[in-house]
Amino acid sequence: MSSTNQLHVLQEQIRIRVEQITSEHESWPCRKGCDDCCRRLASVPIVTREEWQAIASHLELLEPETADAIRERIRNSATASHPVICPMLDLDSGTCLVYESRPIACRSYGFYVERESVLGCHRIKLIAEDASDVIWGNSIALEDKLKPLGPVAEIYRWLDS
Repeated sequence: MSSTNQLHVLQEQIRIRVEQITSEHESWPCRKGCDDCCRRLASVPIVTREEWQAIASHLELLEPETADAIRERIRNSATASHPVICPMLDLDSGTCLVYESRPIACRSYGFYVERESVLGCHRIKLIAEDASDVIWGNSIALEDKLKPLGPVAEIYRWLDS
């Protein structure tokens, strides 16, 4: 299976998990339009080459000024202070400018766990304490599925490659 197909399979598996959780929990905060985590990233987005290529292709579909601004923010993210604001976030509207091509980490955040630790914001952690019926995704298994896509790097490292 090609790496592009592997990425699509992973995206579909995550979509199914996300739909299952959000359909069973109508008040789930992680939905298109929520930007809490995007404004407070622990680090610069780290992606595979395949994910970067999808993002780069998506940038080509945007207005040139918008795409250039995103590329510049990606470049500047190399020296960003923490917490990091996602360089692909529209700061005014709070929307992801590459939403359909967003990385696996963005798609899975708030829906997957690492052993006993929920990967999510304070609202997700509160839900995790109260919602014992949530069937979380397994973050470690997801990372293992990403490995065949090749090495990962900070998004700015892929920009000029």
